[in-house]
Amino acid sequence: MPKMKTRKAAASRYKVTGTGKVKYKKQGSRHILTKKTSKRKRKLRKLSVLSAPETKRVKLLMPYA
Repeated sequence: MPKMKTRKAAASRYKVTGTGKVKYKKQGSRHILTKKTSKRKRKLRKLSVLSAPETKRVKLLMPYA
């Protein structure tokens, strides 16, 4: 049986932790930052964790993660 291919688009957007949770970078921190508050920009810097149903969908795209 050949190896399954990883979807590279998903691999570049998501990282899997040791416990199996999926981390991702929040949207909205690329441009038009002048109108966003400092508090909002600070919170956008941190990685976030996907919900359980979304995690199942992402793991289908990354079979070896």
